[in-house]
Amino acid sequence: MAAESSPVIQQIGRSTDVESAALWNAMYHPDVELAASCPLRDQYGKTLQFGDLYRDRKAILILVRNFLCYTCKEYVEDLAKIPKSYLQAADVRLIVIGQSSYLHIKQFCSLTGYGHEIYVDSDREIYCKLGMRKGESTSSSGSPHVKSNMITGNIKSIWRAIKSPLFDFQGDPAQQGGALVIGPGNRVHFLHRDMNRYDHAPISSLLHYAEVQPVHFGNKPPIIEV
Repeated sequence: MAAESSPVIQQIGRSTDVESAALWNAMYHPDVELAASCPLRDQYGKTLQFGDLYRDRKAILILVRNFLCYTCKEYVEDLAKIPKSYLQAADVRLIVIGQSSYLHIKQFCSLTGYGHEIYVDSDREIYCKLGMRKGESTSSSGSPHVKSNMITGNIKSIWRAIKSPLFDFQGDPAQQGGALVIGPGNRVHFLHRDMNRYDHAPISSLLHYAEVQPVHFGNKPPIIEV
């Protein structure tokens, strides 16, 4: 797997969001403090607190819309390509958080090939306390990590819901996700709140702020309009 010299990031028609900048390279963020005691569950149903994830080490935290969302699936497929050795060398945790039931975790990991840490916030407490958006902004933006178009992607998502032995739509479809680079403690290095289902923080940016060796995800990322 080759390392890239500089990330390729393209966006369409998006106004600058100061909360996505390095402005948050500070020792404290009030939203994080509010969320620290919120419960999470792992794939076995075991409970821990949100603050446990970054108390002692830096962490890349990804909040996805839900495990059925095709854009989330394809984003996590690229997260799965980050070698564990890169994270270990930087002493960084990579963590995905979903709003689905913990019973869906194993199937989602099998589907995406994701082998890093993953938890669920079924009541969306962390999403709310971190100010993650509800609904989709009309602003257009593109993700270099989404490969499917809207029609085929939605069809695949519905088909996966129908085939699932635990048939449900796995959370509030209006809930958007986001990403943070945080820790140790409440030091927030990067914060991004998704405006819509395509508005993922480029993984190259997350690795940069976490000081993890870059990963190459392709030369020509697609630009998708919402």
